[in-house]
Amino acid sequence: MDLPRMTRRGFGAAALAAAALPLLGRTAFASPSEDPHHASAEWEPHAACVMAWPWDRQVGWGGLLADVQAEIAGIARAIARFEPVVMVAEPGQAAQARQQCGSAVTVIEYPVNDCWTRDTGPIFAVNAGKTHRIGLDFAFNGWGNKYPYDKDDFLPVGVCAYLGDTRKPVDMVLEGGSVLTDGQGTLITTEECLLNPNRNPGMTRAQIEATLLASFGASKLIWLPYGLYHDDITNGHVDLVAAYLGPAKILLHTQPDPANPNHARMAANKAVLDAATDACGRPFQVVEMHHQPHFRQSGLTVETFSYTNYYLTSGSVVVPTAGEPADSLALAQFATLFPGREVVGTRARVLAWGGGGVHCVTQHVPAVAG
Repeated sequence: MDLPRMTRRGFGAAALAAAALPLLGRTAFASPSEDPHHASAEWEPHAACVMAWPWDRQVGWGGLLADVQAEIAGIARAIARFEPVVMVAEPGQAAQARQQCGSAVTVIEYPVNDCWTRDTGPIFAVNAGKTHRIGLDFAFNGWGNKYPYDKDDFLPVGVCAYLGDTRKPVDMVLEGGSVLTDGQGTLITTEECLLNPNRNPGMTRAQIEATLLASFGASKLIWLPYGLYHDDITNGHVDLVAAYLGPAKILLHTQPDPANPNHARMAANKAVLDAATDACGRPFQVVEMHHQPHFRQSGLTVETFSYTNYYLTSGSVVVPTAGEPADSLALAQFATLFPGREVVGTRARVLAWGGGGVHCVTQHVPAVAG
């Protein structure tokens, strides 16, 4: 897909010229800090959550657009009970987003193709003193040229401008859902996604690893072999098979049924983690998530719904649900894993049909002092 391009600076200036946007406690276009920055863990304090409003039937939603909008609004309202939510809406779509999301969600206008901000928005990093925040701006190519991305590729420009954060371009295609970080030097990804030639065909594995470690401020990258079976949209994003529960503690999707294609794939992932240590030299504690409903939606069997695709706030864990019997089992497991947080199930059945879940449509903004 060859789409017309313009410079990120020109795009950002044009999109933001119409209005002066409020900031979340930072000075717009601040000078970069000389301090080294690192991407923070998701359990660390947040300043906000960035989401985007789905509006275009032509990107794949078709007759399900109203359903996915209802799911996005439900997720936004659930998170807004605990932290600020900034919803980015295509110009002309803000009123609809505000009506469905409610007054607790801040809606701003900026061009977007779709709702997958974990993949399309900036990945935030902070300095050691947590006094300065930057937005890492990786290139986005529509998960290997599968979907339109002419607007989403520029989303980091608008988000960083709104927050007043320095934007740091990184010359590599990367989606945020393809990497996990503990904020303490360790990254986890999948070979299936990052080594797919539809992302960075001109880079070797060693070059991809070096770029990731340098950008995230990390020192060790652990390569899991696989994402979920039949994950044809993201080509194996790690956030559909694993999530950090805390330092050196991983929630890992596993499949006990030997007849299921994910049985061997997830066992291979577990074997890697069982044999690995993190950047601090700690062995991993692996907690297994066996529950994964398959269901029919709009004539298709959805095989990539994942409970590991959740979002943490300071007081809650927002978990995708499918309206299937496995929901209650998964939510009960989350209650034991997060005894100090409220477990909030939010409908994400149509989002799963579209290839993702709660984590995929949210991007946390780490809190900084000042």
